[in-house]
Amino acid sequence: MAEPERDPTQHAQTFDEELFLWLGDESPAVRAADAERVHDIAAEFARGFDALATIGPAVTVFGSARTPPEHPHYALVRETAACLGSAGYAVITGGGPGLMEAANRGARDVGAMSVGCNIELPHEQRLNPYLDIGLRFRHFFARKVMFVRYACAFVIAPGGFGTLDELFEVLTWAQLGLHDKPCGLLDVGGYYESLLAFMDRAVAEGFVKEAYRSRVLVAREPAALLDQFESGTQRSAGS
Repeated sequence: MAEPERDPTQHAQTFDEELFLWLGDESPAVRAADAERVHDIAAEFARGFDALATIGPAVTVFGSARTPPEHPHYALVRETAACLGSAGYAVITGGGPGLMEAANRGARDVGAMSVGCNIELPHEQRLNPYLDIGLRFRHFFARKVMFVRYACAFVIAPGGFGTLDELFEVLTWAQLGLHDKPCGLLDVGGYYESLLAFMDRAVAEGFVKEAYRSRVLVAREPAALLDQFESGTQRSAGS
């Protein structure tokens, strides 16, 4: 079912909505507000760094917020997170519902550290109830830094635009030399088959180097993904 059109008058603007507005001629009042925003951004980073500095090795899991608990993907992601938790990893997600909740729930099932980095949205997105650490961010870019800074690997479960945005941002940062961490696609039922074909085409056309394409691991079950992560993180640590 299509989501209803949002009436912008029905909610207070979030920080990110204000940030992305075109403001026209910047008055002194606008410049003063932007200067204050810098302090807010710095404080947000500081809160995140303080909360996550001691969580130990972690895997960040990305996936759809719209997947209901009865969907097979939910059970698979829950199992995947439990597998990661049993292997000694904390699990980091966006802290919301759907597959984020499934991952946090799987970590909680085995007593692993469960972390959620939620975001202020025009339509409220609740923190799921399976978190040991739940953080709320007002700026997407601060939140995304937490996803990458404290992870040694990434799981990409089935999802939509947001999940793809997170996947390609992680891969772009790797291509720029900012990290060398493995990224595993849970390719359930061939969900990412077309995406993988696109990546192979990009390599063939010379737009992406094979070395970066090879950081994208593919698995259809948790144990296989964990095996690839273990070898990938060891290779990264030794490089």
